[in-house]
Amino acid sequence: MNRINSLFIEKKSDILDIYFCAGYPHLDSTVPTIEALQQGGVDMAEIGIPFSDPMADGPVIQTATQTALRNGMSLNLLFTQLKNIRDKVSMPLILMGYLNVIYQYGFEKFCQSCRLCGIDGAIIPDLPYDIYISEYKPIADKYDIKIIMLITPETSEERIRAIDDNTDGFIYVVSTDATTGAQNKYGPKTLEYFRRIKDMNLRLPTLVGFGISNKATLNAAQEYAAGAIIGSKFVTLSAEKQQPAEALMELKKILGI
Repeated sequence: MNRINSLFIEKKSDILDIYFCAGYPHLDSTVPTIEALQQGGVDMAEIGIPFSDPMADGPVIQTATQTALRNGMSLNLLFTQLKNIRDKVSMPLILMGYLNVIYQYGFEKFCQSCRLCGIDGAIIPDLPYDIYISEYKPIADKYDIKIIMLITPETSEERIRAIDDNTDGFIYVVSTDATTGAQNKYGPKTLEYFRRIKDMNLRLPTLVGFGISNKATLNAAQEYAAGAIIGSKFVTLSAEKQQPAEALMELKKILGI
């Protein structure tokens, strides 16, 4: 069974999913960061593929990706770094990146490389659902790579139901129509959106991402979904602390966990 599916069978709530950018803050930070996340009790990790125009990301992750690219990170190098990751790490691993980079690499080659490294899924924010279903899903299914779809406050119920019926792994509930970045709290409109999604009783579990940076936002995500995805705050702390274990320790202190 795919590790993502296994995680959600074994753990129904309070899942902690951490995003970081491959090659940041240093070119060789990728594997040590994954190891530190597992050792620190994180349930799942999202490994960002640096791209020159990360349109869904705010200034923190934009800066990280630009630094990673200057450091020399590429998708080819990332797969080389991850070649033996399953000798050390058992938690689910997801690659997150934009279609341009993956398309240039070759989508089937990408899925094959994921399979060889033990990567369980991918999040491609700019891959439209309809194109995924018609062109990419058969290839991803061939290699058992779960392509995780995102929904936003503007996503229609019809589209959410279609995603729930035709994808696997989990659904990424984007908390805002804006870009990634820390928030102090979620307003009533956002909480109502979370409640609406929860009340749909979807087949797939959901994780909330974008804006989670403190105990209040974490608690809101955990109340309405199976857990939370944290990116910008961890990326910021990674630069400040330079050591991923210390960054995670500080993050957990901020989150109150």
